[in-house]
Amino acid sequence: MMKEKLYTIELTDAVKAGDECPFCWLERKLEQESLEFVLGSSYMESDVREQTSEKGFCRHHTKMMYDYGNTLGNAWILKSRMERMNRQFKRLLEQQSIGADGRKTAGAASGGEGRAGGFFGRIFQSQSSSPASGSELEQWLRSEETHCYICGRMDTVYRRVLDTFVYMLRNDQDFTELLMNSRGFCLHHFADVLSVCGGKLKPQEQTEWLPRLGELTGRNLDRIQEDVDWLIEKYDYRNKDADWKNSRDAVQRTMQKLTGGYPADPVFQCRK
Repeated sequence: MMKEKLYTIELTDAVKAGDECPFCWLERKLEQESLEFVLGSSYMESDVREQTSEKGFCRHHTKMMYDYGNTLGNAWILKSRMERMNRQFKRLLEQQSIGADGRKTAGAASGGEGRAGGFFGRIFQSQSSSPASGSELEQWLRSEETHCYICGRMDTVYRRVLDTFVYMLRNDQDFTELLMNSRGFCLHHFADVLSVCGGKLKPQEQTEWLPRLGELTGRNLDRIQEDVDWLIEKYDYRNKDADWKNSRDAVQRTMQKLTGGYPADPVFQCRK
């Protein structure tokens, strides 16, 4: 790990931000930077376009790309991706014949359509009679939904950030003091914290840190619980004139604590 970048500054900034979860804060920052990279001048670089053409984008990041803007950048990226997908689709469409058992057979062009209703009829028949097998075309289409250039770029950095988190628990007392006085983690990212600590910390280190991190998270869950409880009470007419305390944004912060992310964030758009 020491040969890779240590994200100590980024992690410290994330904790100092006072967010409900430092990893949510970093994830949003990384996602926005990745989007700016993809739709910046990099889309004219052949090596980047080759990767985006191969990996494509998940539905979530495709929507973010549209919302971000830069019509020309999106068009160039989509042109290359569509060319690749269209070429592969046509190749499989021409080469594949699917029988009722879902297996590839020969002689697709020689009068085998009949009751099956042609190529697509055989696909549907295959799905109804043997849904687990699928066709080569279907499997390829499903496989193309399992990768995303932006997700992959984010995941690579995020894994290093988690390794850096363990490194800082061991070596940076200032960071740990900041962390233990922070708002803790969302439950989604706390699972990642447990995983990396369980895999990277020595047994005696786990004995020290896992209870402390669990107590930090539990304490902040109680805080959020109080906020959302009071928000509900505030809608009682008897509390009309009472102080809102910290409950005005309790819904979005509770959502973040439970699942991660920022439901109240505005659409991220190109600033140029």
